[in-house]
Amino acid sequence: MPETDQRADAETPPKPRLSSRELLGTRQEVEIEHQGEIYRLRITRAGKLILTK
Repeated sequence: MPETDQRADAETPPKPRLSSRELLGTRQEVEIEHQGEIYRLRITRAGKLILTK
């Protein structure tokens, strides 16, 4: 098996992490515009997140 390049992983900056609370606040749903399209991010009754177009 090929060895992974550990240096590449060490040089990659960590991805930003946002909490759902930061995105949604007290709302159950928000709209997100991406490349001219509107997407909806919502919290289901079961507490899961769903992103739809």
